[in-house]
Formats: sequence, C-alpha cells, structure tokens
Amino acid sequence: MLKGKQSWVFSQRPAIIATGVTGGPFEANGHLADDFDLLHEDLWMGEDSYEKAHRVLMEGASRTALRKAEMEKKDVQFFLGGDLINQITPTSLSARSLEIPYFGLFGACSTSMEGLALGSFMINYGGANAVITGAASHNAAVEKQFRYPTEYGGQKPPTAQWTVTGAGAALLVQNNGGNDPVTTAATIGKVVDMGVTDPFNMGGAMAPAAADTIYNHFQDMQIEPSYYDLIVTGDLGKIGRVTALELLKNKGLIIPDEQFQDCGILIYKEDQPVQSGGSGAGCSASVLYGHLLNRMKRGELKKILMVATGALLSPLTVQQNESIPCIAHAVAIEMP
Repeated sequence: MLKGKQSWVFSQRPAIIATGVTGGPFEANGHLADDFDLLHEDLWMGEDSYEKAHRVLMEGASRTALRKAEMEKKDVQFFLGGDLINQITPTSLSARSLEIPYFGLFGACSTSMEGLALGSFMINYGGANAVITGAASHNAAVEKQFRYPTEYGGQKPPTAQWTVTGAGAALLVQNNGGNDPVTTAATIGKVVDMGVTDPFNMGGAMAPAAADTIYNHFQDMQIEPSYYDLIVTGDLGKIGRVTALELLKNKGLIIPDEQFQDCGILIYKEDQPVQSGGSGAGCSASVLYGHLLNRMKRGELKKILMVATGALLSPLTVQQNESIPCIAHAVAIEMP
C-alpha cells in the first residue's frame, strides 16, 4: 500500500528467513568479522581477476542463504541484485550460475535496500513466494574503476572512504508466522544533487539524499524517530553522518546521536586506515544481513530503519564534468 508520497507499507510483512554474508581479508580484521559467514584469505579468491573475485562474493552469499534455509534455487522465483562495476557484470555472472530469474539493479551503494524494497513489494502482493536479494562490492575492482588502482598507491584525503570487499544476500519469503525479522515499510528516495564533484568525499555528497529520505519516511509514516531502536545509514562515513544529522536538525527532525549509526563506521576498527569509513554496495548489505540482523535475533534490537545511500556517478559523468547525483532508499525491519 502506498502511504504518503513515496513510501510503501507491507501489510503481509515478508520474512527474511536466511542471509549469507561474505567478505575479504581486510574485513576479517574488522570490527564485525564474527558476523560474516565466509571470509576469504586474499582478494583474488581463486580467480585470475578482481572482477571475477567480485562475482565469487555474490555467489557465495546467495548460496549460503539458500543453504541456511534448506532451500534449492528452483524454489526461488526471482534474484534481485547489483554492484558498482560496469553494467553490474559481476552480479549478472552470479545470476548466470544461480539460474534464478533475474532483475539486475543499479543504485550504487543504495542497491541493497533498493533490492529489499522491491523484493518485499513482490512478496507482499503475491508476485513471488521467495526472492533472493543482495549487493556486493570488491575493493580492488571498484577502486580501479572509480578512483585509482590500488597498485598506484595514491594518497587519499581524510574525507575518502574504503570500499568494502563483501556481499550480503537475504532470502525473503511470504510471512510464515515464525520468529524471523520482517520488512514492514519502505521509502523510495529521489535523486538529490547538491553540486559536489569530489569523488573522495562520497559521504558529504550522499548526506543530503540520506536526510531527504529519512525526513520523508517519517512524514509519510506519521511516526517519530523514537519508533525505531536504530536508524542506520549505509555508508556516509564519519563526515557524511555528522552532515546528515545536521541537515535533519535543520528540518526540525532531532535524532539522538546514539540512535543514528552508519555501516561504514561500524564495519572497521579504529586502527584500520579507512579514513572516513567504509563504503561500497557490499557495505550496507554485509552489515545489515550479518551484524544488525544478528543483533535483532538476539533480542538486542526490535525495530530498525535501514537507509542505504548511493552516489550515482560513473566514469562517464566525470568525463562530462557532471556533479554527483545521489539517492537513498530506506526499509523498516522489525522482529515479530
């Protein structure tokens, strides 16, 4: 059901019955290592290119979710996923091996919640009985496309963020009356572009989009921020998080500092050289489908609002001297 201007309410409350989370060696040394199902020892992952390794991350996360749910791929109607590489090739190659009808999505780092929102909509209205949705990123592949190859060793400013090598996938089904987390609502963001052109300040570029979606979620749903235990952004990092809080305050929406967290800050330890924090399509996917849902299942959290943010730039936009258009999608997740 449409509520307000840009939100959906899922009356059937689709259930996330299983997840899969994979990561790389840098994530294995991070703060949330215990929440990953599989951590690879090197960035190559047995492949001869980083892009092929990127595919391995998404395949592994999806197959892990299926295994946990004791389901076969033939039992799943649709696979919704995406990444940051040209024409989302790694995810498409994952779909080739999964052999599940496929919707390829591109929302940059907002892809994880774009997929969860669309998958929930399908399940809610009987368009599917089971859907796998997820997103992935690979540090060496993504950095090569959007900044500099890691071998180049370019100096990064404090505003820069570290692309997460990771993937998160969720198996979403019709509500079975169990104790699994459920999706209750989603707010679809609109493109917000404040004229930022610096690819080393993604958090600052995406913060206005995050604030816009969060504000409109509460306007549409007619609830207060206190309804949620946590409001978590995808990968604003330290700079973007502070900026988003200030923008929301200017809109009259006050969110306590401890209630507003960011996946890009949560995933790594303080002594890891990630500048402002983590980023990448796999950042919010791996933190949500690993760490945050684990906390919900342990009873530490009852209701969260997950807001994945994305910078919709590409090599083409840079060549055309365009600024960075940004977007954010939010999904509300609750325990029964």
